[in-house]
Amino acid sequence: MGQDEARAGGDPLDGDPRLPQHFGDAWPTVLRFRDLLQAHGEERGLLGPQESTRLWERHLLNSAALVPFVGQPASIIDLGSGAGLPGVVVAAMCPKASVTLLEPMDRRVTWLNEVVADLGLANAHVVRGRAEDVIGQLFADVVVTRAVGPLKKLYGWAAPLLGDRGRLVALKGARAADEVLEGQKQARKAGLTTVEVHHAPTIEGVAPTTVVVARRAEDGD
Repeated sequence: MGQDEARAGGDPLDGDPRLPQHFGDAWPTVLRFRDLLQAHGEERGLLGPQESTRLWERHLLNSAALVPFVGQPASIIDLGSGAGLPGVVVAAMCPKASVTLLEPMDRRVTWLNEVVADLGLANAHVVRGRAEDVIGQLFADVVVTRAVGPLKKLYGWAAPLLGDRGRLVALKGARAADEVLEGQKQARKAGLTTVEVHHAPTIEGVAPTTVVVARRAEDGD
């Protein structure tokens, strides 16, 4: 889609030459994922009205912003994967990691399975369930999450899925610092002793994404 079409009602970042550079080797996969979201996201209840015209800024670049904080893990769980954000983008950008898309809702699980198959994401697989359903069955070096719940709840959901050197990497909004303060007790109880708020840039003109990283004491990266 060209810039004229974008101005006529499409995503203003469609056709921006900086996008392929930003996503690197993952670009073809991310672009195809964007096409799937644009074509089916709203009709299948995965995106709100008009969100298909802001997919790059609000969803795809937003998801990619947490990748630098993931490190080089062997395994990642996307907790409450929903439409596949951020998990599908993370899987595309971290091809050496095994990525589990954990989602409790059947219709979203169906969507995620279709997306993984369509994109040929060999390093991603879908599991239906909530965090509490898979304790003792699933473990990961990193849990990522977006728009699932406040930090004080996320700590308790994510910590049992993390290894000894694990970390939670959560996409958050403007209240991130307040949530960190409100959840200090829950973080300590979950064994996540270091919690940091980062403002992660993507491309010029797009507001930085707020990323919260909560680590166990043993995580020294």
